[in-house]
Amino acid sequence: MINNVNRSLPEDLMNQLGFKPFKSTTIDSTVVARTPHKVAISTGNDKVLNSIKEVVENNVADGMTISFHHHFREGDFVFNLVMQTIIDAGIKDLTLAPSSLTNVMNDMVVKAIEAGTVTNITSSGMRGTLGDAVSHGALANPVIFRSHGGRARAIEQGDIKIDVAFLGVPNSDRLGNANGMDGEAVFGSLGYALMDAQYADKVVLLTDNIVSYPNTPASIKQTQVDYVVKIDKVGDPDKIGSGATRFTKDPKELKIASTVNDVITNSAYFKDGFSFQTGSGGAALAVTRYLRESMKQNDIRASFALGGITKPMIDLLEEGLVDKIMDVQDFDKGAAESMHTSKNQQEIDASWYADPYNKGAMVDQLDVVILSALEIDTKFNVNVMTGSDGVIRGAVGGHQDAATAKLTIISAPLVRGRIATVVPAVSTVVTPGDSIDVLVTEVGIAINPKRQDLIAAMKKVPSVPVFSIEELEQRASKIVGTPKPIEFTERTVALVEYRDGTIIDAIKEVKD
Repeated sequence: MINNVNRSLPEDLMNQLGFKPFKSTTIDSTVVARTPHKVAISTGNDKVLNSIKEVVENNVADGMTISFHHHFREGDFVFNLVMQTIIDAGIKDLTLAPSSLTNVMNDMVVKAIEAGTVTNITSSGMRGTLGDAVSHGALANPVIFRSHGGRARAIEQGDIKIDVAFLGVPNSDRLGNANGMDGEAVFGSLGYALMDAQYADKVVLLTDNIVSYPNTPASIKQTQVDYVVKIDKVGDPDKIGSGATRFTKDPKELKIASTVNDVITNSAYFKDGFSFQTGSGGAALAVTRYLRESMKQNDIRASFALGGITKPMIDLLEEGLVDKIMDVQDFDKGAAESMHTSKNQQEIDASWYADPYNKGAMVDQLDVVILSALEIDTKFNVNVMTGSDGVIRGAVGGHQDAATAKLTIISAPLVRGRIATVVPAVSTVVTPGDSIDVLVTEVGIAINPKRQDLIAAMKKVPSVPVFSIEELEQRASKIVGTPKPIEFTERTVALVEYRDGTIIDAIKEVKD
């Protein structure tokens, strides 16, 4: 079975799981049904429990689907506590359905796989020991990787049916009113967890900070929560943004960031009221700084900024350069703390952010987005999932979702060490080339031939060298040579969904 980005998919598995191959980035107007969830009726006066064990013994059974959120990032203390309790209880054949999996969770998930506790996983991504284990065939069934918007769609439509959601929060009252803004381990927006709170059959909040009732503002509401469990500590606030928000001093990254800014400011989209999304890495933060100066010089204000939010983005809001911030996740303490004081920083759930099957997602209103890539090929297809060795070491995240912007820019170095970023064909297609408009590297840019308007605009900017994508691939190849092809078995270890639920690629088991 071949899809529309020319990737071979396992037909038997596709039919068995009821998947269809990817066809197009266009989302057709249609009517879809939402799947209802179960509600256990309660006055709410007996929700507080003293142990995770009590919740697990009475609510988790073989074959269920359980979920978590990843807003604590590398500072998460909840996931491992819950999973160890489930392993100790001897529960088997669970589907693990978190919004994403961070490095601090990896070893515990591997342990759960080896114990037979987890036999299915659906997530945005995985890395480290877990990515390596799955890539070498450790999991009984293929992982289903979904974008943040795709996960929201799958939950709302019942493709992911969550039996029990375990949601760590930095505060809650005895009935389950909670937010991410107060307490020691604050992380700001609860955007991804809000989907689980709304649609899971059972919702369990875990907190180290039970406050007086009623707790407001409440992102998660008492009407959604079944249990509140007090634990010693939910997370380490110093690790919530670990590594994600460093300012780069790398000359190559600064050159890329400066060129990205040149592309934006010389496009038709750089005008008063434009909207944008950047990332949280070093180069992306540098783009935000360059863009700030350009906006000030040209007296331009943005209508809104979107996505994972950092303190530099908050600075734009406070300076009046951005009118509103639509916040699905915060990547540092500064962004999280800002939610206390700014009425113009709006918490949004993952559906509002990026679900393609609702009545209007924020990503569909984006003018400009800057995204990264592990690889990009001569058809502008992007891989953010597998490394040069074929091992899973990334995440779909919101990549496919935000790539629907009017101007989608990939910022990436031409090579990383001895590994080419621009390649003849990516090892895994995550975001289709039809969504990508410009690749920016330190040596110059390549523009998707379909965007003749951008090609004409950038011809007027002599400081920015323009190449064909094939020329950049050849330059990369001359630097690093031609790598030995990765060897795979015939077994499929993961399927990558496009945001509409079709399958854009399959990941094979890496040969030892």
